[in-house]
Amino acid sequence: MGTLFGRIGARLRRDERGASMVEYALLIVLIAIIAFVAVQLAGNQLSTLYSTIADSVTNAAG
Repeated sequence: MGTLFGRIGARLRRDERGASMVEYALLIVLIAIIAFVAVQLAGNQLSTLYSTIADSVTNAAG
């Protein structure tokens, strides 16, 4: 049994496809988190900008 597990372990160490897939998945998750945070920050700033513009237009008209 020990040699069977040894051969399986050696094969898994040589096969790096699984490790590469995990690395790519982690990169995709990291990029998604960064994109989400960037959209949230930009969204808040744009909302504030549009509110300021709307208030200015309302005050100028009134």
